[in-house]
Amino acid sequence: MDILKKKTKHISKVDASIINLVQNMFYTMDRAYGIGLAAPQINHGISLAVIDISEMEEHKKVKPLVLINPEIVGTHGEIEMEEGCLSIPELRENILRPKEVHLRYNDFDLNEVNVELKGFIARVVQHEIDHLNGRLFIDYLSEERKKEIKKLLAKIKKGKIVTEYPMINYQLSIINDQ
Repeated sequence: MDILKKKTKHISKVDASIINLVQNMFYTMDRAYGIGLAAPQINHGISLAVIDISEMEEHKKVKPLVLINPEIVGTHGEIEMEEGCLSIPELRENILRPKEVHLRYNDFDLNEVNVELKGFIARVVQHEIDHLNGRLFIDYLSEERKKEIKKLLAKIKKGKIVTEYPMINYQLSIINDQ
């Protein structure tokens, strides 16, 4: 089964390898002009994601997040917004998600952190946590829309999409289930 379709494993110890992985994830995300990256996207099946939306003018003051074992424990409202994904280049779709989330995650000392998030940061957190649970944003699409994008997904799978970052074969296999 493809790593992007699997639920990740809980992190029970933060050591130098996890810290190094977090640094590499921020670097990789930045090089790909992304705003979020989950460990499965770089072939690690652990419950870890990084987020940095501060490059966007309207979110300059939002500090980068490192989410270890994150979990959404409550939601409020709904909003539809356009989403894309580094693992599925050239595809952007409107997705309906909760507007606000109550997030629980661990910090580097594995202390529990609880926070309420609203708006765009809440959206990005939900997208990345979906990756940790084996779900992709295209899973929210109707069956009809999935059929419409099948050719684009096939093009991605064949590596015929040019990106400014390397696509890895395990990422391209995601379309087998679509």
